[in-house]
Amino acid sequence: MGSTARPSVSAPVPLPPGLLPDRCCNARTYLMHGFTVVEVHGTVDLATAPGVQLHLDAATQPPGARVIVDLRPVDFFDCAVLTQLCRAHRRIRERDGHLGVVCLRPWHLRILHAARLDTVLRPAGSVEEAALAALARSGPGANPR
Repeated sequence: MGSTARPSVSAPVPLPPGLLPDRCCNARTYLMHGFTVVEVHGTVDLATAPGVQLHLDAATQPPGARVIVDLRPVDFFDCAVLTQLCRAHRRIRERDGHLGVVCLRPWHLRILHAARLDTVLRPAGSVEEAALAALARSGPGANPR
């Protein structure tokens, strides 16, 4: 009887000062097992989106970046978040990285589905699940995009 070893995902690690933007009212960024996690929370709309955009731009800047956007703490988002997710996805693809999205709320998932982003971003239920999916997709012979 064989067993399948799964890669483990460690706890969050604080970032060194100056590496990524400071926490703002709608976003914080941390490292977890080689992934940069941008946790978005509260209400994100046209007025509050620029703070989130700073975090996403910084996280998606390095070549080969592995970024997970965690939308679980978001109460409300409008098309500004969809625009940011599309921009982050494009930047990651241009730099041969990986973008994962964590999203559980049914109405968030409906919005992603209506925008046809659910099949592109493949939302996961947790940061750990998104990281494991990315590691599985980046294995030997896998297409990282």
